[in-house]
Amino acid sequence: CCKDSSILPRGQRGLNYRASEGTHRIMHPTPDDAHARPLLTAPDSCIALQTDMKISLLLVGKTTDPRLSALVDEYAQRIKRYASFECIIIPELRNARSLSQTEQRKQEGEQILRIVGQDRMILLDERGKEMRSVELAAYVQQILSSSAKRIFFVIGGPYGFSDDVYAHATDRLSLSRLTFSHQMIRLLFTEQLYRAFSILRGEPYHHE
Repeated sequence: CCKDSSILPRGQRGLNYRASEGTHRIMHPTPDDAHARPLLTAPDSCIALQTDMKISLLLVGKTTDPRLSALVDEYAQRIKRYASFECIIIPELRNARSLSQTEQRKQEGEQILRIVGQDRMILLDERGKEMRSVELAAYVQQILSSSAKRIFFVIGGPYGFSDDVYAHATDRLSLSRLTFSHQMIRLLFTEQLYRAFSILRGEPYHHE
């Protein structure tokens, strides 16, 4: 499902990068944030989904483990049953090891913002809201009900996001208190997004 940002039109291209290792930490928000939205239950939530919105998952660096990559692609194909979905890869910085964490976030952030432009952007981030799967389904339903034509979910590099990316973001989501590699988050998120769509359609994939 994933395509390299270097093949995007001019103005939406990433720099030439080299893979590096790192982790992505995700944590709980306050209880009020976690339950701020109404829940959906599968029997009552079989809705007509908007089909003209494009959902893009923007990733910093290729998924280097072929097993993870295959599973991400599997769930991406499943998501495409319900919506226009794509993965876009920003190759990791060629000189990442010689850069400070701040400079690495800054350069990655410039590429993220160049691709996202003025579209809505939701970050997978340690300081984001944590939701149950049915709450994520309700959240996705709100997005699909909006007037936006494109939405970006963004998984950053090993050191997270720059201040400029945070400032531009529409929202932040967290998947767990636990720490996972930023590459493993890709699989967890695509599975959860597929699960959200299956809940909205009242399909039997999810069990409460």
